[in-house]
Amino acid sequence: MNIHEYQAKELLAKFGVPVPAGFSAMSVEEAVAASEKLPGPLYVVKAQIHAGGRGKGKFKELGPDAKGGVRLAKTADDVRAAATDMLGNTLVTIQTGDAGKQVNRLYVTDGVDIAKEFYLALLVNRATGRVSMVASTEGGMDIETVAHDTPEKIHAIDIDQATGFQPHHGRAVAAALELKGDLAKQAANVASKLYDAFMGTDAEQIEVNPLAVTEDNKLLVLDAKVAFDGNALFRHKDLLALRDETEEDPAELEASKYDLAYIKLDGDIGCMVNGAGLAMATMDIIKLNGMFPANFLDVGGGANKEKVTAAFKIILSDPAVKGILVNIFGGIMRCDIIAEGIVAAAKEVNLSVPLVVRLEGTNVEKGKEILASSGLAIVPANDLGDAAKKIVAEVQKAA
Repeated sequence: MNIHEYQAKELLAKFGVPVPAGFSAMSVEEAVAASEKLPGPLYVVKAQIHAGGRGKGKFKELGPDAKGGVRLAKTADDVRAAATDMLGNTLVTIQTGDAGKQVNRLYVTDGVDIAKEFYLALLVNRATGRVSMVASTEGGMDIETVAHDTPEKIHAIDIDQATGFQPHHGRAVAAALELKGDLAKQAANVASKLYDAFMGTDAEQIEVNPLAVTEDNKLLVLDAKVAFDGNALFRHKDLLALRDETEEDPAELEASKYDLAYIKLDGDIGCMVNGAGLAMATMDIIKLNGMFPANFLDVGGGANKEKVTAAFKIILSDPAVKGILVNIFGGIMRCDIIAEGIVAAAKEVNLSVPLVVRLEGTNVEKGKEILASSGLAIVPANDLGDAAKKIVAEVQKAA
């Protein structure tokens, strides 16, 4: 689960991480009022969307010469103008894709005189099973570009959760950022507080870019991106309250209500599969046969009629879908139950695109009988290769 920058900073501040003063706003007047609470004389007005690259982004409605989603303001009138431009308009960044995201709220913060910018992030190193702190002197830039062009400027420091953050970790971070004296102590303190926040919230990622040294030699977190492990959110009801459903894909949000793992893709063959590995194989073989998957959808091991019907509706909510391939291996799940769900779902949604079904496993023959006697135009398949060839052929025939 992702949260907005203003929420991330408020959360990090609770752990003692230094951040500039700021206030969120959902209207132009609230943005102006927020600036009046800040000391000034410089303010920063930031669009709040779940995507990076806001400063370099462009608003669809404002033309190519308009400023991006992060703007400096020197007066209340400047804040008003920036807020008027941003709120309700669509910001397109390198991470949003061409569709962009509508800006529904802003973050007005105190301006800072920056002497130097750094990059600092925490994530899980899956190779070692430890928390990895990634530091670079190249703050304010896309870390992917830094990694590609100057990988020697990125330093990763693993932290064993059994012993936690130790003084030598702080010294390593300061050294990676090439800081000395009091700034080195500040860097170690910030890193320690970020680690506390990471562990205390079951975070998947905390990315600070930039971590800035101000003209008066203070370290401040000027931008923060925080994401949480969804599997641990049952322990953090307070964090669940931070969820902004307007920032999520409607189909993916609907899928989460039925405990379905769904991710929209750019193809034209809808997929309904049980098991992530089988789903990946299904997508691969569709592509091998000349077409592209429209989604990743894992119904899980305990699917029932309700979940299968919901899955069909979600797949068909994508207007790009020209056919559906169902690929189910009935281990824990019985093929006859799945077949009943497929028939019920196809009838309920008035299925109008080709449907190919491959079933294997427990009660498979009974499942195939249910499909054959349904009276629906369901094309059976013997195996995954056969299923992929048939759905591609059916879609091409219907085109």
